[in-house]
Amino acid sequence: MSTVITGASGHLGRLVADELLATGTPPAEIVATGRDLGKLTDLAARGVTVRRADFADPATLDDAFAGADSVLLVSTTTVGERFDNARKAIDAAVRAGVSQIVYTSLVNASTAQMALADEHRRTEDYLRDSGSAFVILRNGWYLENYTDQLPMITQYHALLGSAQDGLVSAAARRDLAAAAATVLTQPGHLGATYELGGTPFTLTELAATISDVLGTEVTYRDMSVADYTGTLTAAGLPTEMAAAVADADAGLARGELFTASDDLVKLIGRPATTAHEAVRNAVISTR
Repeated sequence: MSTVITGASGHLGRLVADELLATGTPPAEIVATGRDLGKLTDLAARGVTVRRADFADPATLDDAFAGADSVLLVSTTTVGERFDNARKAIDAAVRAGVSQIVYTSLVNASTAQMALADEHRRTEDYLRDSGSAFVILRNGWYLENYTDQLPMITQYHALLGSAQDGLVSAAARRDLAAAAATVLTQPGHLGATYELGGTPFTLTELAATISDVLGTEVTYRDMSVADYTGTLTAAGLPTEMAAAVADADAGLARGELFTASDDLVKLIGRPATTAHEAVRNAVISTR
């Protein structure tokens, strides 16, 4: 009996592998997959089975999923390719006869209008129609989407966005990984769709939190979607990604990244990481 994790060389997939190991899953029951096996050598050294899985090469998915009991399908990041990648992985998991597919989707995927939600919504529908038992984890926006910007935020004393005064229920990747590990190792979740988010805040409130932690003034500067897209592009973000990020902020303004659900807390059995804790931890990690 084994659990396959796709994208284990990425942030979320790696954290799920770490969480499974930390909570007592034997290494031999974990299969970590990715395109670059060189990024998984440390997991292999801990006894985890490592296999290559490339969504562009479906034959590798068949090999990666062989003998698996569960598959954690971590959504890929390339704009415009998520659905096709997920479809190939779901088909391969069904061929392998896995007992459950756990998919990391997006909070409010069934109703959100933002472009990012469309591929997640299509994937959820495809998964439900696949005939496989499933669990859908609708992950909220990552707190790391903001804390990773701290060097630039502190340089310019400004947090930029086009979110207006919308609330975002952002969560730490580590909390979302713990939720995934719970679903993968405990019974009673098949067929569930969980809305996973942390304590909500506006970006104005986040700027105040950053100011408090850093001891220096940071303000939130709201921009139009077009201007924010242009700013992100000028900063070096690829055009499609910049447009997607700005569009997500527009969705945030409409309430599409907010959830009042306490599913995350219930799954992990403890309070979710707050924005203040995330900023503080990010600052400590750079010292």
